[in-house]
Amino acid sequence: MSAKTAGATPAPAGQKSGFRRMTDAEAIEAYEQLSIHELGRLAHARTLELHPEPYRTYVIDRNINYSNVCTAKCIFCNFKADPGDAEAYILSFDQIGEKIEELIDIGGTQILMQGGLVPDESDPHGHGLPFSWYLDLLRFIRDRYPSIHIHAFSPPEIWAFHQVFGMTLEDTIKRLRDAGLATIPGGGGEILVDRIRDKISIGKTRSQEWLAVMREAHRQEMKTSCTMMMGHIETIEERIEHMRLLRDLQDEYGGFTAFIHWPFQPDNTPLGRWKRLAVEVESDAGPRGRPRNDGRHLLLADAHEYLVWLAISRLYFDNIPNLQSSWVTMGPKIGQLALFFGANDMGSVMMEENVVSQAGATYRLNEAEIQRLIVDAGWRPQQRDQYYRPISVPKRERRTVDGTHRATGAQMANGAAGAAGAAPPVGGIVQLEVRGQPSAPQAAR
Repeated sequence: MSAKTAGATPAPAGQKSGFRRMTDAEAIEAYEQLSIHELGRLAHARTLELHPEPYRTYVIDRNINYSNVCTAKCIFCNFKADPGDAEAYILSFDQIGEKIEELIDIGGTQILMQGGLVPDESDPHGHGLPFSWYLDLLRFIRDRYPSIHIHAFSPPEIWAFHQVFGMTLEDTIKRLRDAGLATIPGGGGEILVDRIRDKISIGKTRSQEWLAVMREAHRQEMKTSCTMMMGHIETIEERIEHMRLLRDLQDEYGGFTAFIHWPFQPDNTPLGRWKRLAVEVESDAGPRGRPRNDGRHLLLADAHEYLVWLAISRLYFDNIPNLQSSWVTMGPKIGQLALFFGANDMGSVMMEENVVSQAGATYRLNEAEIQRLIVDAGWRPQQRDQYYRPISVPKRERRTVDGTHRATGAQMANGAAGAAGAAPPVGGIVQLEVRGQPSAPQAAR
């Protein structure tokens, strides 16, 4: 395959891009035959066509893990606790409210809230929750912090609600949305191939179950993101199968706002102790020197592999508008370089992250650092919301992410577009208003 044939022919009807849809075989061929420079050049050209605006975006949010209790047995995770474990926790509404107030202090606009697969209230260890707890939590956040966008509950969590509490998937999502859920994160996707999931995601959603949650959310006109965790025991063909399933679902409703991929973080995880592929470049590598996994061994993804796959993702996903840089796992410099390999968004100023950090990812950036990375790459930094619309947060003295003070923050008023499921307006920059300090959050019910 040449760089010209990898993506320079007409697009399908209705596609903005001037590149035609890449087939699975072409994606594999591009991976095997094109250099990182050729792939980067093609992906960057595609990105500039899709995103000619003079800025690159970021969001200020906070990861809130309301519980680490989980009945799944994922071998890539070092965060979970079994019901009854000494380190198991469930946050109170007061604790969650305090975290949101800290987010507001630094100009944040949304939360990414996820937990484990928590059992129901009959759990003998006292680590179970009724479905009403989740609805009450959403209402509490929506009513107390009406301008905070709630991006919460991954497909495995929602599928568990549907099964454990005996509701239809349609009703489960509708009740969550009515209580204040705005959008759904793409967590728990890993690789949407059941051969992989049966080995690394035991007790969690199968591929079609994950997709069913997203399909129903999209049918109900909710927006979601989609993800992929690469660089473990998957083959290249299985990565492409995962992406084809996402692209096919996107063709149905167009509900995915963004795709985010990151390399598996092996530290302190059972999967990280799997036997690694013995790589000998002369015999095991492809034409460009890239080793190919046999599907039975661990083959971690380095910065080269991350950027190559980001570029292929931009060429392959002709119907997913945004690709996010994964600086949290790759570090700030590779995160910045990702803007030239297909990414148009720098992701989150992440106040708190508890999952991949437990597996070895320790990078932290504040807003000024993310802005500097964008400026140095040649764009204007632009804060956005979860719908990837530019937003304007009023200038005010506020605390920085690391806790040093510019001054105290303030509660954001009603009217922040996109909060609590509000339909996003078309075009323009959303103006966010500020008013007085919030009162203490109400007690958990």
